[in-house]
Amino acid sequence: MDRHGYMKVAAAVPRVRVADCDCNATRIMELMDRAADRGVEAVVFPELAVTGYTCGDLFGQSALLAAAAGAVERIARHSAGMNMVTIVGTPVAVTDKLYNCAVVIYDGKVLGIVPKTYIPNYSEFYEARWFASGAAVEPGKVTFAGQAVPFGNDLIFSIGGVGCGIEICEDLWVPIPPSSHMALNGAKVIFNLSATPELTGKNAYLRRLISQQSARTLSAYVYASSGFGESSTDLVFAGNGIIAECGHIMASSERFTNDEQLIVADIDAELIGNERRRRNTFSSAFEKKEYRIIPAGTAFADDDRPFDRTIDAHPFVPASDDERDEHCREIFAIQSHGLAQRLAHTGCRRAVIGISGGLDSTLAMLVTVHTFDRLGLDRKGIIGVTMPGFGTTDRTHDNALTLMHELGVTVREISIAAACRQHFADIGLDASQRNVAYENSQARERTQILMDIANMEGGIVIGTGDMSEAALGWATYNGDHMSMYNVNCSVPKTLVRELVGWAADNEAGEREAAALRDIVATPVSPELLPADEKGEIAQKTEDLVGPYELHDFFLFNTIRYGFSPAKTAHLARQAFAGTYDDETIDKWLKVFIRRFFAQQYKRSAVPDGPKVGTVALSPRGDWRMPSDAAADEWLDSLE
Repeated sequence: MDRHGYMKVAAAVPRVRVADCDCNATRIMELMDRAADRGVEAVVFPELAVTGYTCGDLFGQSALLAAAAGAVERIARHSAGMNMVTIVGTPVAVTDKLYNCAVVIYDGKVLGIVPKTYIPNYSEFYEARWFASGAAVEPGKVTFAGQAVPFGNDLIFSIGGVGCGIEICEDLWVPIPPSSHMALNGAKVIFNLSATPELTGKNAYLRRLISQQSARTLSAYVYASSGFGESSTDLVFAGNGIIAECGHIMASSERFTNDEQLIVADIDAELIGNERRRRNTFSSAFEKKEYRIIPAGTAFADDDRPFDRTIDAHPFVPASDDERDEHCREIFAIQSHGLAQRLAHTGCRRAVIGISGGLDSTLAMLVTVHTFDRLGLDRKGIIGVTMPGFGTTDRTHDNALTLMHELGVTVREISIAAACRQHFADIGLDASQRNVAYENSQARERTQILMDIANMEGGIVIGTGDMSEAALGWATYNGDHMSMYNVNCSVPKTLVRELVGWAADNEAGEREAAALRDIVATPVSPELLPADEKGEIAQKTEDLVGPYELHDFFLFNTIRYGFSPAKTAHLARQAFAGTYDDETIDKWLKVFIRRFFAQQYKRSAVPDGPKVGTVALSPRGDWRMPSDAAADEWLDSLE
């Protein structure tokens, strides 16, 4: 495991020659070499890969068992000098019983042997004809391949400091898999040696099973199943290599291929540990079971090994078109359902929204329209107020009006220019001084107008500020920071953009869609400073605080996974390679840390609003942080 908490694991699927242990050992060693060249720290092979799974009654032959033991000795000798753990499947005879086992090898030695616990004897499986269950095995040692080694299903192997457990095929399919107990006793990675024959639809079920078990155990799950070369008398083995982490399939092999497979991924042991600490129910049903901990391998120092992990640059945004459609519909439903409850509870049939022609207010308007339609309320009860000021451009003003007219809401336009000039005079502010008071007084004037209209109409003010702005404190305290219910409070800016674009593609008429697409294309701006000489937006938010796609990436990895700034920067370099250089990433990450800590006092006083994803900053639920916490340790760790 390197300093960022990654462990490089692999699932290997060799070509097997049934009952030819010498040939199989050669194939295994060649795949070991390939894995070692990739910097793999632990590689797992399929169930009974040394002999072949489909040997049948040949498992009762002394010649086969002796050949298997000799093949394991060869594999162990071959592992000498490799900083890599190898896990292979082989039959092991202990006194008068035969066990289906996983043999763990490191640096020339057999470190331990784990017998299969659950022995299937139904449908196409007849394992109980040859093998005994490891369930009743007393913890101890056996002599195998010329060594006295720990034997039992009570073994956890510490690979580079990461606890790793082993189960074999059917062990995964039972109601309480052994890996559940292993995870509760510290195993963060589970290796499964399998020989799963193919049936129509079985692979989809298997993937769900692996995904779910890795989610339940908050672990990484590395699965290797038999492939080409196993006897096809009655069964077909497609060759499955699958690596999952906390419910997500990270990598998988090609099935039904004649080629050998090596599937490699960097699993994040730090993420797993952080998730277990965060989810306090993980160990609430903990039952202590005595496991023997076997040291296996040392941690890797930082080096130039390839990084075998895909890092999503936009973790809040759905990755595929199908996911986009499903997630966007669901988010709109969550937002509108929450607003519907607030309207029903307060008895309000009016909603007031400030419409700027920007992304956030557009999303809030779309959600409110959804809500009124669901409740059977007249859209005219939605009062959209556009409030042009000193920085309002024709582009945003026209888009705001077009959107409101197309949606059929009540449209009001109230200029704030005269009121702000009077306010500047009242407080003695020189209007030529474009300072923070100049900007914030405009935001507070707009909020006052919305609040007073809501009082007049018996309605509530719908908040528009998004989660990215809350994280950075990019809001005017008691200005746009405040509302009576904020539908966007847990929607980050990158997702706001996606939701508005999705609405344009799926739920809008021609003129409305054109306006929505132009809103998506408009630079993000509070428009509190005058436009440039061409009448275009001069005050661009991302020029001032940094790109929102970077800040949303920082936000997700800092809050969702609790990663250090150094690790977050490392991930960002992978995710945004070719888009931002290291200096740019470090610059804006420092800005994010400083602003996130300094602006907590604003988040401590935000209005209610619906949580839509796994990251939210509500002080009443998801994020509780002192307003005066120091950021020094975070900034120092980045240095």
